[in-house]
Amino acid sequence: MNFSSLVRQHWAALRALLVLTVIVGVGYPVFIWLVAQIPGLKDKADGSIIEVNGKLLGSSLIGQSFTDDRGNPLPQYFQSRPSAAGNGYDPLATGASNLGPESIVDTLGDPAAPADTNGYKASLLSLVCSRSKAIGDIDGVDGKRPFCTGDGVGAVLSVIGPRDARGNVAAPTKVVSVNEPCQTTKTPFLATYEGVRVECAKFGDDYSAGQIVPIKGAVGEPAVPADAVTASGSGLDPNISPAYADLQIARVAKARGASADQIRDLVADHTDGRTLGVFGEPRVNVLELNIALDEKFGVKS
Repeated sequence: MNFSSLVRQHWAALRALLVLTVIVGVGYPVFIWLVAQIPGLKDKADGSIIEVNGKLLGSSLIGQSFTDDRGNPLPQYFQSRPSAAGNGYDPLATGASNLGPESIVDTLGDPAAPADTNGYKASLLSLVCSRSKAIGDIDGVDGKRPFCTGDGVGAVLSVIGPRDARGNVAAPTKVVSVNEPCQTTKTPFLATYEGVRVECAKFGDDYSAGQIVPIKGAVGEPAVPADAVTASGSGLDPNISPAYADLQIARVAKARGASADQIRDLVADHTDGRTLGVFGEPRVNVLELNIALDEKFGVKS
């Protein structure tokens, strides 16, 4: 291959690069941007931002917390579902907790260390139990759930003793409530198990040799719905179920000085059905509902 042929080939390649750069790198993005500005698409393309009186309040696609400076729920607002994204609803840390159904044993904290640095890590079960209890307390309903203690932790025992051929403990010699440390309780949720007194857990002791047994208890269908105590896969879900919204109506009505029927009508106005009638579940957008509350009853600080 002579030099002139080499130059022609490289010049052709350079021209192709320049043309494709203009088309794919400039023309196509500009075309898509122009399409996104079409009425009906612009709002979604810009992030579905909600603005009231010139103030940006958030996106209808991303959930947010309605709490005070200490993280306590504001009673005058409907509460969103929990979030495991960063410190809550962080788009830069979107994701789930990655805790699954087998996460039922807490990692106990060192009682000699400060609460925020003692190493305590709640299992998924205890997270669900504690959230359900907290919602029950603030909304005035029964927050009890199966496999939860009355104090809002997982009702889980480590049953220690000789095992049968199937690996089950045949004759317990020691039983420990693994999620109830002795520094917080002296009387575990269950007094005895198969005739053996149940003990509280001690920090530093290893109970993994025992058979882990969750105790369902005598609780029926929980009053607190599942979406109120579990985070979504993204951690950004802006919606709650109508059942969770209905649970909060009495509290919000009292805090707003309104009737329950007034709040219920507002919830109904902001309840969307299944997409195309078949996809997903009915849902209530929390941010839009809370904005409507402020517009109708005034901002409550």
